[in-house]
Amino acid sequence: MTAKVALVTGGAQGIGRAVSLHLAARDWRVAAGDLDGEAVADLAALRPDIFAAELDVADEGSVARWIAAAHERFGRIDALVNNAGFMSPRVPVETLDLVTWNRVVGVNLTGAFLCAKHAVPRLKVTGGSIVNIASTRALQSEADTEPYSATKGGLVALTHSLAVSLSGSVRVNCISPGWIETSDWKKTSATRPAKLSAEDHAQHPAGRVGTPGDIAAAVAFLIGDEAGFITGSNLIVDGGMTRRMIYSE
Repeated sequence: MTAKVALVTGGAQGIGRAVSLHLAARDWRVAAGDLDGEAVADLAALRPDIFAAELDVADEGSVARWIAAAHERFGRIDALVNNAGFMSPRVPVETLDLVTWNRVVGVNLTGAFLCAKHAVPRLKVTGGSIVNIASTRALQSEADTEPYSATKGGLVALTHSLAVSLSGSVRVNCISPGWIETSDWKKTSATRPAKLSAEDHAQHPAGRVGTPGDIAAAVAFLIGDEAGFITGSNLIVDGGMTRRMIYSE
């Protein structure tokens, strides 16, 4: 049986790294694209079978070249995981500069569109699927997070729009992670032990803060054959945190 192929953006650090390694361990062929060259080199050294390459998802030429190279290397594409994204420094909206806003939108939202645009022709051939990594920030916010929250909300809407547009050929779903501790999933020079308190864990109905592995497992399910009847959905993976009512006492 021919191994299936997954593209993972932001695939060399954090949640993306966990997704890349999780799928590779389950016999998927993986192409991991990441803007950070050091992180790409780390992942390639750890798993030489992963096609790790530098990628700027906000640049259409970079996206097109990366997807074409992955297709040439593996001969097919079965899944796209749009994970690349970042949160800008928190500043009040009245002092938020347009350059920062446009950069967050370019990476977090436009990047997912560009990757879908160039992957869909190959995904249609294999009857593949797309998973967009959004956030519970699409549903609730802290102050001064407008660029990040807006783009994550946009990813949820992009998901159901693509699911309808690609009906019958490509499934499209979304995962909205909550608090996922990624400090020990960085590149070598940036990795540090997680520092979590009992209170951090206790505020989650599941009893703990999330791990990148929790999201990787959800991705593997959604791109797998057992999820064949699921499309246009937003799967919230947050330990129940967004369902807990909090009152000031």
